[in-house]
Amino acid sequence: MPRLLLIAASLALSAAAPPQQLPDPAVVATVASLPDYIPQHQVNGTIRIWGHGSAKRNFMGGLVARWADEFQHLQPGVHFENHLYGTASAIGALAVGEADMALLGEEISPAAGRLFHRARGYAPTGISVATGSLDANYFDYAHMIFVRRDNPLARLTLQQVGAIFGDDRHCTPRPIRTWGDLGLKGEWAGKPITPYGWKTDVDFGLFVAERAICGSHRWNPAMREFVHLPQPDGSQYDHGQQIVDALARDRYGIAVSNVRYTNPDVRPIALAWTAKGPFVPATNASLVAETYPLVRIIPVFVDRAPGRPITPVVAEFLRYILSRQGQRALIEESAYLPLNRQTLLHERAKL
Repeated sequence: MPRLLLIAASLALSAAAPPQQLPDPAVVATVASLPDYIPQHQVNGTIRIWGHGSAKRNFMGGLVARWADEFQHLQPGVHFENHLYGTASAIGALAVGEADMALLGEEISPAAGRLFHRARGYAPTGISVATGSLDANYFDYAHMIFVRRDNPLARLTLQQVGAIFGDDRHCTPRPIRTWGDLGLKGEWAGKPITPYGWKTDVDFGLFVAERAICGSHRWNPAMREFVHLPQPDGSQYDHGQQIVDALARDRYGIAVSNVRYTNPDVRPIALAWTAKGPFVPATNASLVAETYPLVRIIPVFVDRAPGRPITPVVAEFLRYILSRQGQRALIEESAYLPLNRQTLLHERAKL
């Protein structure tokens, strides 16, 4: 049996369950508006994909197998080797020439970028291929800002988020430390804000730092950080759940977490990139449109030397992923959301 068929069979047996609900009709409509994949060249060769996935929970296997199968129907001279061992493996494999595509489950970390640059002398080339989910675990859910249910605050700008959670005066010259700093009156005005969030040096915290605090490592000294905790029964008390549970006990707190952990005592608030707005809640539509500031964008990285093109077989496969067919497979085989048309065409232009 050909190697690809063996891989596909193995993936089919162990793949994670499909999303629990059908794709949002608005998401389906977005995909329908995208351009078809029309091969520009007939290509041959092997594409080695490393990165996002897990040997224990094969949540990416079904999607990557479908991408490979559909692409092979139009490009039968292409073969695949999939090594979905996790994001941490991806850039290293690309840097030493073991990977042709590094599929990440998050934005590239500064450390990974430095590793590649030391090895190759230039930065890797990133191509966005998906939008993170609204609330699905393993599919890079959006970060959301929560307050207690009785807090009158309705919205924040991204700069205000940085001024609350961060302490970098070059990024946010005026720190926000009390509710009065946000314009709240009466009993709220003098109350200090206690921020709750992820551990600041792990990937979730690094994303918030990059997006809201100009990439700084200077956080509000009052920050309460949480990590996963093992339970006596072998289960895990997720950090996101701990954050929301702690906020529920603190009337004057604020938290970054995700709606999958919500409870009746807290609520997420609307966010905007700038004070001009729009101020929007996190929804499938606002994530795909990228009007919600704390949306995650999922990249593939390739080794593209300055002044040189992307390897033709890899460029052609990326052109398929960045098409109606590739994005339809994405929403049907995973909990990721598609790219909007403008972003997708921008990424295709890189090829």
